[in-house]
Amino acid sequence: MRIAVIGPTHPYKGGIAQHTTELAHRLGARGHQVVIESWSDQYPARLYPGVQRVAEPEMEPFGSTRYPLSWRRPDGWIRLGRRLRREADAVVLVVVTPIQAPAYLAILAALRGRAGRRAGGLPVLALCHNVLPHERRAVDEPLIRAVLRRVSGVLVHTPAQAELAATLTPAPVVVAEMAPHLWSSPTRRRPAPAEPGALTTAGGRPRSLLFFGLVRPYKGLDVLLRALARGPADVRLTVAGEFWGDAVQTTRLIAELGLTDRVNVRAGYVDAAEVPGLFAAADALVLPYRAGTASQNVDLAHLYGLPVIATTVGTLATAVRDGVDGLLVAPDDVDGLAAALRRLYEPGVLADLRAKVCPPDPQAAWGNYLDVALGALGSG
Repeated sequence: MRIAVIGPTHPYKGGIAQHTTELAHRLGARGHQVVIESWSDQYPARLYPGVQRVAEPEMEPFGSTRYPLSWRRPDGWIRLGRRLRREADAVVLVVVTPIQAPAYLAILAALRGRAGRRAGGLPVLALCHNVLPHERRAVDEPLIRAVLRRVSGVLVHTPAQAELAATLTPAPVVVAEMAPHLWSSPTRRRPAPAEPGALTTAGGRPRSLLFFGLVRPYKGLDVLLRALARGPADVRLTVAGEFWGDAVQTTRLIAELGLTDRVNVRAGYVDAAEVPGLFAAADALVLPYRAGTASQNVDLAHLYGLPVIATTVGTLATAVRDGVDGLLVAPDDVDGLAAALRRLYEPGVLADLRAKVCPPDPQAAWGNYLDVALGALGSG
């Protein structure tokens, strides 16, 4: 089957671009003819002022990739839709943000009647990492509804997201658990391994936690900082990731809480080569999310043998086994998170959690993911 995947692809930053790239590789390995139709220019600079691409690819880019889309060229949106009428048997539309909904609506309009299987046309599967943004505006829901009502199927990563999608579209909605795009994948550039013994807490090494990834309000870093101030006084925290906006409020809160000597902020995109060292230096990864659907960071922590302290939102509540390979707390609960930090460092708890961490199995996860996606497209 000739499949066109429309969305951001690596070397654009972020997990969605990496996931799109891995999806294309694995669809190709299943024997399908795949092309990624991506963006030459995703957003106006005022919406994303930082550098949007990594300088050096961290995974194998997908060979059959074109860049016909730009936010400033609606004519390119229409041309792509018309071209796919001739060149594709199915389309996977990676829904990232309502900002891109006008482009997707133009593409779907150019496909004309072929976007609905009921009309005997081209199946279009909307792959929604988040059906609606965590931080919403009034226009977000109408824009996403307009897109989802014009596709033949929707794929989401959690049952809760399926319920939300079903309120926006009459199209069938299917659920596939997020498949990991990790450095254990054959398409990823392998970072240098951590030094032997680095993942074992040694006598004299400072107690240290890690907050990793893009810093946005819904990820609850402020909750973690307040909990750190109320938790064990000898625990340090490394914050490693690019800030969505600036880090001024975070820096101010760190100072107000008296944590300047205990928190190391490494603002900016984390290159693959830095990942092993960050995880080797930590006792646990902390994900204090206020909201969320799925996160690759649990799998990443488990890949490096780390337990995870997380909140009970999205798939975190099932990806982390409370008291087995991590600890779970309610979202936005500073006292509850502080208590979890204290528990982590009770005698024997950290070692016991580490011993029960199981590394993820990307091959099995991707097999299940592709089965669901291809089934929704009408192919096995």
